[in-house]
Amino acid sequence: MKSAVETLNPTRVRLTVEVPFEELKDSLDAAYKKINQQVTVKGFRKGKIPARVIDQRFGRGAVLEEAVNDALPKFYTEAINEAELNPLGQPEVDITELKDGETLNFTAEVDIRPTIEIPDYSGIEVTVDAVEVSDEDVEKSVEQLRERFASTSPVERAAEDGDVLTIDLQAKVDGEILEDGVAEGVSYTIGSGELLEGIDEAVKGLEAGGEATFTSELKGGSAEGKEAEVTVKVTQVAARELPALDDDFAQLASEFDTLDELKADSRKRLENMKQYDQATQAQERVLDELLKLAEVPIPEKLLADEIQTRKHNLEHHQLGQMGIDLAKYLEIQGKTEEEFTAETEEQAVKGIKTQFILDELVNKEKLNVNQEELTEHLMRRAASSGMSPDQFAQAVVEGGQVPMLVGEVARGKALAVVVEAAKVTDTNGEVVDLEDDEEEVAEAVVAAAEGEPVEVVEAAEKTEA
Repeated sequence: MKSAVETLNPTRVRLTVEVPFEELKDSLDAAYKKINQQVTVKGFRKGKIPARVIDQRFGRGAVLEEAVNDALPKFYTEAINEAELNPLGQPEVDITELKDGETLNFTAEVDIRPTIEIPDYSGIEVTVDAVEVSDEDVEKSVEQLRERFASTSPVERAAEDGDVLTIDLQAKVDGEILEDGVAEGVSYTIGSGELLEGIDEAVKGLEAGGEATFTSELKGGSAEGKEAEVTVKVTQVAARELPALDDDFAQLASEFDTLDELKADSRKRLENMKQYDQATQAQERVLDELLKLAEVPIPEKLLADEIQTRKHNLEHHQLGQMGIDLAKYLEIQGKTEEEFTAETEEQAVKGIKTQFILDELVNKEKLNVNQEELTEHLMRRAASSGMSPDQFAQAVVEGGQVPMLVGEVARGKALAVVVEAAKVTDTNGEVVDLEDDEEEVAEAVVAAAEGEPVEVVEAAEKTEA
């Protein structure tokens, strides 16, 4: 077999392949055998029909077509390996000549991973937010914990901000009560922003037994998006009572004996969260600077496929779970479809560049992924997917996704190498040490850039004592 490579552009080549006919022998034998099992000819047992009879009855062309279809993937792979190319996606194959007994010639156009020159990244400098936890931050954290332990008790007075009401609702559109527009015994906290726009103004000042009518756009149900006349009746007003901030509260809400210990723990947790956020910010900004330094041509078809995949994942997975469609999502975001498409393309370009550059860096630095690193990454991915590690591992193996996970870990290690070489300072001018969990944070940043549906585990969970 002879092959030649023509470079069409930095990300696409055309292979020209010439195959001597004798190299088709195995595929021809397999074609005759396959046809033998599929047809019957009077006077011959099934599977025992001579080749010349198959040629006479069904045509030599049918045999050649079967043989060529069987052989092409092998010859294409040999040509790719011989040229030391890294193909992306499926090739476009065109048989240019097929002479029975003489030769098979074909061309194959395919996108390839471009050759990338890794830039000198040792001079990268980025600035990140300083890790600062104020007394106000601690007080807010403790107050949020206090809110979780609030109790309610009925009161005989007009409803005020923060009260918890029990209400009945009735919605009318064009004067008709909606079948799904009636609800009774609904619990609602004034000022929570839940339920319907305008409900807070309607219920404030009402006592138990009072009712009011207001107009609001329905957020769901059969008349979603339509203006409705809503009648709300208050059946109970309850005041929220917060526990006193003292040692008894600390013992109720935590494992600590005193309020001072609880506050100290809250401060430590906030510091850990801010440190994790700082590390993520550093990784993201270093990655952005690295992408600016490198010239990375993007294969057109790969980009188009990536954009389509990102749109599909958003519409059918993320938005589907939220119960909204793309139009509603764009409305909430205040974006036009054109803006959304442009933003998606920008994200897709960044994702492809990230993968290409970091993969090249993995090869240059000879970075390997050991079993322990892969297992830790798998467990983090399982946690973010809501599956058990065993379930996630089984799904990965059955889906043939182990190489994908290995690639994610390796690219995380590559980004960590770049961050280690970069100068990272905070807004106070202090040099930032990012050694703790550096590779773990890098994996999450890389996954986000590449568009993987990965959620970073809550920093508070990561930093439990």
